[in-house]
Amino acid sequence: MQMAQIIGGYSLGGADLLRRAMGKKKKEEMDLHESIFIEGAKKNGLSQSHARDIFQLMAKFAGYGFNKSHAAAYALLAVQTAWLKVHFAAEFMAANLSAAQDDTDKVKTLVEDARHHGLTVLPPDLNASDARFLPMRSDGDDGRAKSLRYGLCAIKGTGQAAIEAIVAASRNRPYNDLFDLCSRVDKRLVNRRVIEALVRAGALDTLTPEARAGRATQFASIGRAMDAAEHAETFANQVSLFGAQDEASHRPEPIRVPAWSEKQTLAEEKAALGFYFSGHLFAGYETEVRRFARTPLAAVVPSREPQTVAGIVAACRTQMTRRGKMLIVTLDDASGQLEVTVFNPLFEAHRSHLREDELVIVTGVVKNDEFSGGMRMGADAILDLAMARARYARGLRLSMNGASDATRLRQMLSAYRAPRTDQKADEGCRITIAYRSAHVAPGAVCEIELGDSWRIVADDALVVGLGEWLAPENVRFIYG
Repeated sequence: MQMAQIIGGYSLGGADLLRRAMGKKKKEEMDLHESIFIEGAKKNGLSQSHARDIFQLMAKFAGYGFNKSHAAAYALLAVQTAWLKVHFAAEFMAANLSAAQDDTDKVKTLVEDARHHGLTVLPPDLNASDARFLPMRSDGDDGRAKSLRYGLCAIKGTGQAAIEAIVAASRNRPYNDLFDLCSRVDKRLVNRRVIEALVRAGALDTLTPEARAGRATQFASIGRAMDAAEHAETFANQVSLFGAQDEASHRPEPIRVPAWSEKQTLAEEKAALGFYFSGHLFAGYETEVRRFARTPLAAVVPSREPQTVAGIVAACRTQMTRRGKMLIVTLDDASGQLEVTVFNPLFEAHRSHLREDELVIVTGVVKNDEFSGGMRMGADAILDLAMARARYARGLRLSMNGASDATRLRQMLSAYRAPRTDQKADEGCRITIAYRSAHVAPGAVCEIELGDSWRIVADDALVVGLGEWLAPENVRFIYG
């Protein structure tokens, strides 16, 4: 305002109008004030070019400038929070996470930051967690908090009132199992959706000996548990003609189902928490994928030469360009993320692969992205894992012994035999059987390569099925 007064010849009121125009960043008003400022400066002996340079400096400062008191207040706040993060890291991160618990993107970023600074982030636990994130003190010499307990309110699909009711009941007596939980909470506040979210997030894991098997069984049993709780409430005040009976003897059994796979466990976790908490989907593929996509996403650098990378599809969004529809895919391999642009012809050919939580292998050129300041790859080729195995693997090696069943092997492979045409006679993955005799000639070993008619599409479902039958270590792809 003083510059406008002294150099531009503004009155105090006029200088305040200039200040307001700068604050609102309205170009039309700024253009009007620029001519007024230059005319006033010329009357005070400055050249037009010099006056324009001064005004441009003022306008540039207005883009993101603060007065001294404002800047000093923010600087003081920055120093105070930095001191808290260094000396009381767990308390500081717990407070930040609790403040951001409704924003899963911020929660993910803060959890990663806490882990990066050496803090352990404990999973949600029905009997140990609070509604908010809690710092957990250690038994060490300094007594400092070294870990955080995940807040139940940060689980999507729960709600403040429902969680507070659940936590209040657990303070009186810890929950024993899913049926105990459903029988003790207020059904007007805690509905099926809340229980499902808690199971998906792993908050009931400590109530069962095997977490993954427990989650599958608990999830399948939610309806039965809630029905049993409603039935118990209905007849709570009624006494049998022959006297009260032991309630525990009439408690229904949970519905036993197969354990969730690692992929389903993490996918359900992501649905409840907004991100993979206990692991990463890419970890299950990493050992094999690194045989042909060797560079982690965190180590990718711009290059004119095509590169091959792999990752889990974390997000997809479409955008219209002059070349038509473009899909922007965010790949994540736990080491980092990379955005990949996929134009319409390639997108249409691989639409089924480009979905969240799916593994894809992409070949393309990586360039600096001036808009985001990071890097972006332009996709030239896209493969799923079965296609990558067919392209890069020399074959699939199955280790079997005399107890193996050839008829069962034939049945399992038949559904995945690669289609054969004159143009694609060599398509699919070769099968090699490493056979070790256990009965007729103990110790005898041989390898048999099946013919081209038994080349297979190396689908992950086949690999999982063979692994469950023969044991995972006996099912191995051979890469060059």
